[in-house]
Amino acid sequence: MNLLVDVANVVGSRPDGWWRDRAGATSRLLDRLALLDDEVVAVVEGRARDVAEVPGVRLVRATGSGDDALVAEAAGLPGPLVVVTADRGLRARLPAGATVHGPGWLLDRLDALA
Repeated sequence: MNLLVDVANVVGSRPDGWWRDRAGATSRLLDRLALLDDEVVAVVEGRARDVAEVPGVRLVRATGSGDDALVAEAAGLPGPLVVVTADRGLRARLPAGATVHGPGWLLDRLDALA
């Protein structure tokens, strides 16, 4: 399964102080995503765009709109696609057949690995 993650959306879904260190919160999420057995593609944007690569996670560094980068990646990924975002506008732009879950679904999966 290809797992395409709207990183900013997932990071912003829990009020844990991420706004004080967006890049740090992004790096912590990427480390956790690397534990999954899925093919993980993580779209990062803004202040978090310069985070370090993490083995097991393919980073897409959005130079403009993170939503546009997500849509472009979704269109090019083969096989079953699961997109993680709570953004309704983005959901409407995804390819037909993509399964969409909110951040809670992904965070629950990651919490179960801890």
